[in-house]
Amino acid sequence: MISAMDLDQQPDARVVTVSATYGAAGSLIAPKLADALQFRFLDRTVSSATAVAAASPTESPTEEELKSSPPSRWIASLAQLAASVPGVPTADLGVMGSISDLRTESTHEVSGVAADGRVLILGRAAAVVLAGRPAAFHIRLDGPVEARIARAQRIEGIAADEARRRCEATDRMRSLYVRRLYNRDADDRDLYHLVLDSTVFEVDDVVTVLRDAALAFWRGSSR
Repeated sequence: MISAMDLDQQPDARVVTVSATYGAAGSLIAPKLADALQFRFLDRTVSSATAVAAASPTESPTEEELKSSPPSRWIASLAQLAASVPGVPTADLGVMGSISDLRTESTHEVSGVAADGRVLILGRAAAVVLAGRPAAFHIRLDGPVEARIARAQRIEGIAADEARRRCEATDRMRSLYVRRLYNRDADDRDLYHLVLDSTVFEVDDVVTVLRDAALAFWRGSSR
């Protein structure tokens, strides 16, 4: 089996993208996987806190939102994305302009960090942006809704009702992000090389499975 050390002996443009639904523990698994592969890590744009804030813009920003860059702009833009339903004409050109600007900015950022390789990108529709990149390994983490809600309760220490609210808001906003910016379905399995129900494993076990799968993918691609 190829080890992480072998990556240093075979410099290339290897990239991993991770797409994860709420409660699939993507925020825990992705950075651990990046460490296991000795890759840089680029976090997601649509966090659960941002998604909830976009769905309920009257709520006060959370600590996580305050760390985003910049929070007010992203929350406002995501709220516009949620309001602009495909197929419904709108006279608000600012909404369409915002979508175009977000698409350009997101595509530029993802392509830019992927250019040098050895990076893991969580979210950001990276599997769509880097779909034609031969050395990019695309992962989708998911699971049954109830199992994801139960895991979120444990991870975040919240009640079931709150976890369900966050699940609905976050899944919807991440799906809208991919659909409105890139006209693709985040649930489309053709976007990914590996789709895994991460709710049936412990986090460290998922990291091991994904690390071995990524190394096997690159080994097969080099033949």
